Amino acid sequence: MSVGQTAAVTLEHATVQVGGRPIWTDLSFTMAPGEFVAIMGPNGAGKTTLLRVLLGLQRLHTGTAWVAGQPPRPGNPAIGYVPQHRGFDPDLAVRARDLVAWGLDGHRWGIALRRGATAHRVDEMLDLVGAGAYADAPVGQLSGGEQQRVRVAQALIGNPDLLLCDEPLHSLDLHYQQRIVELIADWNRRRGATVLFVTHDINPVLTEVNRVLLLAGARWTAGRPAEVLTSETLTRLYGTPVDVLQHRGRVVILGADLGSHAALPDYAPVPE
Repeated sequence: MSVGQTAAVTLEHATVQVGGRPIWTDLSFTMAPGEFVAIMGPNGAGKTTLLRVLLGLQRLHTGTAWVAGQPPRPGNPAIGYVPQHRGFDPDLAVRARDLVAWGLDGHRWGIALRRGATAHRVDEMLDLVGAGAYADAPVGQLSGGEQQRVRVAQALIGNPDLLLCDEPLHSLDLHYQQRIVELIADWNRRRGATVLFVTHDINPVLTEVNRVLLLAGARWTAGRPAEVLTSETLTRLYGTPVDVLQHRGRVVILGADLGSHAALPDYAPVPE
C-alpha cells in the first residue's frame, strides 16, 4: 500500500467472542484498495462473523476495525454484500429484477434513480450474471443457483468500493462459478475495487486472489497462496497433520480428513 493511501479494510488486535467462546483472537489484518483476498476456514471459524463486523452488524469484543478509514456502520453504500445462500420463500412474489433494483434505491445513493435508468441498469446487470432470462420470474420460484446469481447482481449494481462475498458460488454449477468469478475479478481490476471472498473451495478464485486469510480454532494466518498453503502452515493452524505436495505447478492437499474444515482443494494451482 502506497504512503498516504487509506486502507480499504483494517483490523487491529480484533477479537470476537460468542457466549464467552473466542471465535478469533488478536486479528490484525489490513487490505489495500484493489486487493482480492480469499477467506478460508472450518465451519464456525468466524468467516461470516468477520464480514458482519465490517458491515457494522457485529461488535468486536476487543480491538478496532475500520472500513476506508471509518468505523463500520450498517447500510454503508460503499459496500456491496453477497450473503450466504438461503432460499427465498417459494410464495414470495418479488421478481428477480425487483430484488436487483433494491441495490439502487435511495438508501444507497441518497436519491432514487428515475424508473427508466434503473430498469436499464438492472437489465444490464442481470445479463452480466446470466440471469436475464428470468428477470421477471418470482425469486421464490428460482433454483438456488439462479437466486445466487440475482444476489450477485444486486451486490454489484451500486458499484461499491468494497465487495464482501459470503460463499457466492454456492449452488452454482461449474460454468456459472467461472462466470461469476470472472465478473467479480473484472470488476475488481477495472474499478480498482476491493474484494473479500469467503469460500470453501479455493479453486475457482485461486488465480485471482492476492492473498489468503485462513481462520481456524480462534487462530489465523494470512499471506500469498504459495506462502500459506503449505504443510507447515496448515498443520499448525488446523492442529492436525496435513501434507501439501507440489506437482506441475499445482498443489495437492493430503493427510487428515479436513471435512468441512476448509474443503481445501485436492488439486489446485498455487500462483507465485
